[in-house]
Parts: sequence; C-alpha cells; structure tokens
Amino acid sequence: MVEDDFTLIPLPNVDKETLIKIIEYMKKHGEKTKSNEKDIEEFDKEFVKKSFTELKELVLAANYLHITSLIDLLCQAFADRIKNKSVEAIRQIFGIPNDLTPEEEAKAYEEHKWAHEEGKEQIDHSAD
Repeated sequence: MVEDDFTLIPLPNVDKETLIKIIEYMKKHGEKTKSNEKDIEEFDKEFVKKSFTELKELVLAANYLHITSLIDLLCQAFADRIKNKSVEAIRQIFGIPNDLTPEEEAKAYEEHKWAHEEGKEQIDHSAD
C-alpha cells in the first residue's frame, strides 16, 4: 500500500516503541567499522540496560524480524541477568506459575541437590 510516497509495511508483532529501539540498534550497527568497534561495544552494553519486560519485547520483535545479531545480544543479556537467580525469581521474571506441590518441589530439590549446593550463598532472590 503506497500513500504520499510512503510504503506501509505492517508489523503486527512489533509495537512502535520497540521498533524505534530496533532501528536505533540497526543504525548503530550499520556504521560498524574496525575503528569504532569499542563504540559499538559500549552502545551494546547501554542498549541492554532495560527492564526484563523491555528485553522480552525486543527479543520477540528481533526474532519476528530475523535479526540474529540482536537476538544473540539480547539472549546473552537475559542469561547474564538471570545467572544466580533463585528458582522463584526466575519464575516471577518469566511469569511461570509454580505447578509443583511443596512435596514435589522438595523431591525435585533433593534429586538435584548438586545444582543447588554450589554458590548457594550467592543466590539472588530479586526479580529485577
């Protein structure tokens, strides 16, 4: 559909704010050269400093638009942010209901005790 010399491209799975952020990312990475790699790295570090909700929307949009480099960046940011989080915090972040009874949860904990022992003192229970 063409109106006033503009071509409308429907993106039903991407909202305006998310698209603006993706365009910003693509513009910056479009300027990538050997001489500005450090600038791009700094941009990427700042770019992923977003809430979990914003990161989730960006991952979904990047996936829909098949922007592999952005998907990789965002998924790594998610992995870095949920590292050492408690099971409860991860459930809260991703909106996963706890469908285990207390007995099932205790059994799963006991069966996988090794996964809970190392770094126990470093477990982060916050959902941010």
